[in-house]
Amino acid sequence: MDQTTPPRSIDALLDQYAESHRNPTNELIHIICVPVIVFTLLGILWAIHPVLAVAAVAASLRYYDKLSRPFALGMLAMSLLMLALLLAMPRFTVLPVSLSLFVVAWIGQFIGHKIEGKKPSFFDDLRFLLIGPLFVLSFLYRRLKLAY
Repeated sequence: MDQTTPPRSIDALLDQYAESHRNPTNELIHIICVPVIVFTLLGILWAIHPVLAVAAVAASLRYYDKLSRPFALGMLAMSLLMLALLLAMPRFTVLPVSLSLFVVAWIGQFIGHKIEGKKPSFFDDLRFLLIGPLFVLSFLYRRLKLAY
């Protein structure tokens, strides 16, 4: 009888996400572009109404907390920094800057996947749109030797 422990949900999701993110160039592109995409999505919501951006952060943090408390805390810190940047920006610049960077970052993502030779994970499962930021955060956690 096998006594191995099944992988935690977060481990399984990160492993599955990593399958299409093995090329070092694609990984680097994701490390840059994924946080930019998160920031720009918050910026687009912020431009509609700041409460929408805060609500999106709260909803995503609930999901992240179910997967991993350390990841949720990391995403909280990142989200607070992004919201502070949005608050500091002149309100009339938030939408055009967010839309422009959003397009550029997604172009980068698709270039990375062209280099990788594999389609983005979210084409198979939309949850991976939320796992991408954790994949990037996992690089930082591993470098700092933090458990997640």
